[in-house]
Amino acid sequence: MSVEKVDTLVVGAGQAGVAMSEHLGKSGVPYLVLERDRIAERWRSGRWDSLVANGPAWHDRFPGMEFPGAGPDAFVAKEKVADYFVAYAEKIAAPIRCGVEVREVRRNVGRPGFRVETSDGVIEARNIVASTGPFQNPVIPAVVPEDAGLMQIHSSSYRNPGQLPEGAVLVVGAGSSGVQIADELLRAGKRVYLSVGPHDRPPRAYRGRDFCWWLGVLGKWDAATPGPGTEHVTIAVSGARGGETIDFRRLAGQGMILLGRTEDYKEGGLTFAPDLAENLARGDANYMSLLDEADAYVVRNGVDLPEDPEARRIEPEPKCVTDPILELNLADAGITSIIWATGFTVDYSWLKVDVFDEKGRPKHQRGVSSEPGIYFLGLPWQSRRGSSFIWGVWHDAKFVADHISTQRKYLEYHESAKRVTEEA
Repeated sequence: MSVEKVDTLVVGAGQAGVAMSEHLGKSGVPYLVLERDRIAERWRSGRWDSLVANGPAWHDRFPGMEFPGAGPDAFVAKEKVADYFVAYAEKIAAPIRCGVEVREVRRNVGRPGFRVETSDGVIEARNIVASTGPFQNPVIPAVVPEDAGLMQIHSSSYRNPGQLPEGAVLVVGAGSSGVQIADELLRAGKRVYLSVGPHDRPPRAYRGRDFCWWLGVLGKWDAATPGPGTEHVTIAVSGARGGETIDFRRLAGQGMILLGRTEDYKEGGLTFAPDLAENLARGDANYMSLLDEADAYVVRNGVDLPEDPEARRIEPEPKCVTDPILELNLADAGITSIIWATGFTVDYSWLKVDVFDEKGRPKHQRGVSSEPGIYFLGLPWQSRRGSSFIWGVWHDAKFVADHISTQRKYLEYHESAKRVTEEA
């Protein structure tokens, strides 16, 4: 069996894989990208129908190309985001091979590089870049048994209100996915219960500038590590309907029933933690803190931006907050479906090398792993807070590509020096 050989193999052709392609190409590194589905497939089939990007088009893009047909402040629909990456890959002539699954990667014995088993044969590569991203295995907590007589799906399987049965719906998780799905269901006429855990709640815009702009000028995108206790805090933000600030009290005023963190299930009922008011207060504190920093920035720099006193108005506490529901019989509440917006775990089971800690997380510095020749891209907080965003992964890819290029130069010197010695 013939074995294909390549210097660097990139696994995954989402935003990370396309970004990696650009920088490897500019560095002169021979490479190949393998994608088991289509380019940016998660944007197409791993999200609900009405999803738009959570950041404006001027911000959430690669530096080398704007979104076609979209104004700078538009929030681009998911299909258009996927089309953008396809067009970008074509623009840079990226060697992406779709429909090929990487099944196993092992280090060669006694010689450099790795042996890669794929659905299309064997490849040998000196370097492997795992650019499969953090959204691989949906997490549904083992709380409500499968035989409870309810439709239970993860947010990644939700498409639109029409796929749910008649009756009320419980959405568990109040990050961007959970709150946007809950809001869509409420607007579709559903009775919606939303389980709200700890979260950050930035303003969509303040004083005429999107929060992405504020996080940039305030230096927050460049934070190298999360603050204490904030490693896994969910962010409630939305670009839906032109972008709006998430306000849980406003949603409650429109008929949504807020609950605390989901705890346990017994005999047809769920219990919820008495932490709803605390979670909302924490989100408010995060919100107000950013407004305070923005105001201080305006004064310090003499920036001409209009005041925005309305942004500091907090809606009255709804009854579901002042008198929280701690126990809920699902049948009595008419709940026939649960959507678990509870995140994902990574899956690197195909990568048979010693680069993971006891929790299965990659051991790396800015994407350069502890195993020479193995690299990661697209991880949250890979180098900074902005790493999870489209523009952030582009900058992380440049760092990884530079590292690969530098290592190639060392090896090229070694080979040339070896030839000189042999010829002497």
